[in-house]
Amino acid sequence: MTSPRPAVRDSFLPFSRPTIGEEEVAELLDCVRSGWLTSGPKVEQFTSQFAAYVGARHAAALSSATAGLHLALLAHGIGAGDEVITTPLTFAATLNVIELVGAVPVLADIDRHTLQIRVDEVARAIGPRTRAVIPVHCVGQPVDLDPLLALARAHNLVVIEDAAHAVGTEYKGRRIGTFPTTREFSFHPNKNITTGAGGMLVTDDEDVLSRVIELRFHGMQRDAWKRFDKEASPRYDIARPGYKYNMMDLQAALGIHQLPRLDGFIEARRRLADRYQAAFQDLDALIVPEAVAYPARHAWHLYTPLVRLDALTIDRDRFMRELKARNIGVGLHYTAAHEFSYYRDRYGWCPEDYPDAHFVSERILSLPLFPTLSGAEQDDVIAAVRDIAQRSAR
Repeated sequence: MTSPRPAVRDSFLPFSRPTIGEEEVAELLDCVRSGWLTSGPKVEQFTSQFAAYVGARHAAALSSATAGLHLALLAHGIGAGDEVITTPLTFAATLNVIELVGAVPVLADIDRHTLQIRVDEVARAIGPRTRAVIPVHCVGQPVDLDPLLALARAHNLVVIEDAAHAVGTEYKGRRIGTFPTTREFSFHPNKNITTGAGGMLVTDDEDVLSRVIELRFHGMQRDAWKRFDKEASPRYDIARPGYKYNMMDLQAALGIHQLPRLDGFIEARRRLADRYQAAFQDLDALIVPEAVAYPARHAWHLYTPLVRLDALTIDRDRFMRELKARNIGVGLHYTAAHEFSYYRDRYGWCPEDYPDAHFVSERILSLPLFPTLSGAEQDDVIAAVRDIAQRSAR
């Protein structure tokens, strides 16, 4: 006797969906009607709001978090021959920008339970050419910053926090963004707040800020909207060759109203994550996410259980295909960066070189998580996961 066919949703449920309200729509319309679409007063407003929210002295709005990481490295003078330590469990952009400035990525393995880079592994990776560390606050939890910053001070290393997942994350009662580092946040549509695309670099160092502002728009030292003001001269200077990394007012118009709703978004994500945790706690097929051991506020950018391969007859990729066959969206965050062909071939890295990152990379998946996910939609996800687990049990 064959098993009954699994239930399939009538429509596809994405793993992420931005939460856009009428206030954002009205601000966008105001931007369009004003005739000023590129970097201008709305970018200035959002930049000031964001710096105040995270507790930073200075901020620079950018076209993406990747742009921010790139400019942060350049602003700190990191380039050819320098080594930069980071985690293998991150989006490829983290390693790519290290390569793009001519530096060399050096990896430190993670804690497979919390997904965060291990400070003891960072210490082991430090060498005579090490100039910087890029910790990644993975999936919304913070890296253990106190010992990491102490290690960096002892070795005179620059710390650039990849906080793409960490808008609203807190470490020991302090928001990510308040620490004495250079920090970069993302506003991609799947993040906790969005500007469509975009990022924000924050720093307390005026020299770093000055270099970032020069580099983000062709090397100009004056913003375009100030040059075209009625009382201003349109003349400008190019201080150094730069990039086209500026945020537009069209993007900032969303952020102006997303940011005040962030804490509410995080609370909604927490409730949904708690519900997943309760639903899967007894499921042999999954290893549910674990909290870090130190005080923290999890922003729940992603909900990322691991598939327990020894309990199933299928692998993680087949598990994801089964979810999609039931009209359930799923993400992969992430394939460990040292297993991509470019990095594998360039540095001779093997999967087993970073065993905990490899373990996670083979098993991790991202289930639907966003503030407007309904109880009925989440029920569909839970039912699909449990059905696949039951049908594929060893």
